[in-house]
Amino acid sequence: MKHLLKLLDMSGEEIIEVLNLADQLKYETKHGIEHHHLKGKCLGMIFEKSSTRTRVSFEVGINQLGGYAVVLASEGSQIGRGEPVQDTARVLSRYVDGIMIRTFEQQEVEDLAKYGSVPVINGLTDFCHPCQVLADLMTIRESKGSFEGLKMCFIGDGNNMMNSLIVGGLKVGMSVSVACPEGYRPPQEILDFANSYDCFELTDDPMQAAKNADVVITDVWTSMGQEDERQKREAAFEGYCIDKNLMAQAKPDAMVQHCLPAHRGEEITEEIFEANAQYIFEEAENRLHAQKAVMVKTMAK
Repeated sequence: MKHLLKLLDMSGEEIIEVLNLADQLKYETKHGIEHHHLKGKCLGMIFEKSSTRTRVSFEVGINQLGGYAVVLASEGSQIGRGEPVQDTARVLSRYVDGIMIRTFEQQEVEDLAKYGSVPVINGLTDFCHPCQVLADLMTIRESKGSFEGLKMCFIGDGNNMMNSLIVGGLKVGMSVSVACPEGYRPPQEILDFANSYDCFELTDDPMQAAKNADVVITDVWTSMGQEDERQKREAAFEGYCIDKNLMAQAKPDAMVQHCLPAHRGEEITEEIFEANAQYIFEEAENRLHAQKAVMVKTMAK
């Protein structure tokens, strides 16, 4: 595994390998077993989008693996002043052992990998969020025991989360149903991939998507950088809230996930959020373990 740019690049077997390693690293962490697989290695972390969970989980993770992090925010580096990504890639590759980037354009991540000579990990782009979805899959398997026979549904915007959940869910063997309004659907590249599976459904009816689901997932309606669209989006997503009526369509033991931050009363009710808080915050913790697995897989050579 050279990079983690998007889940589309990975096979189902490779995803399972990362999850298995994440489970092992989580066990060792909980039992105080050191695992310095990246002793002395440096992770360069580029943030062009602000972050809480990504920043903390990667920095704690590289430290637990025996390495250390250098943080580059766009306002404090030449990246924010327009240095070409190909130059940044070639310079940083001479300083660090791996690069994690959280940014807007997927092409920037792809170019870092193309022009650099060290592993690149996608911490988030507008197109996909592979690290978050690896943590989501880890949490689902922990709760349900396996992916076999499970139905996962996502209710909301056809954004980076929906894109990666579709790909990750299908590749590990789940059936996937997504509900989003017309005009907010995933890009054609994702739909072309998904439509090659018989177990994929796209609908504008949240109740239909949630029918007999084992896992119900949502995200904010207005993502970072879309603040000027808030009113328009709130109108478009009316009826797409995860509430008790929608959950009545899912299986009685269905779990709910949310990548956070959550806007209670918009995409999910307070009642449903708190009833599933054990899963949601386990999911947040699993960012740490899944990302450690990714760092080991890409940087420990």
